[in-house]
Amino acid sequence: MKDYIEERAVEIASYIIETKSTVRQTAKKFGISKSTVHKDVTERLVQLNPTLASQARVVLDVNKQERHIRGGMATREKYLHQHG
Repeated sequence: MKDYIEERAVEIASYIIETKSTVRQTAKKFGISKSTVHKDVTERLVQLNPTLASQARVVLDVNKQERHIRGGMATREKYLHQHG
């Protein structure tokens, strides 16, 4: 694996852990795709730093469990601004 990819995977995981960011927020911050963020954390990082990978995974799992709530809130905001 290229050095820059390894560094990026570690940076991404650290960012996710520190900020509790979603995959989408992280992808936007680093200028990469959501699938790249996911692959870096779930596949590449597991080989490089399993501890960091599992910590990042915990945050991503929490975000995944909460995404329906965020989606509902976003929809609510959208309609409040349209009709209000």
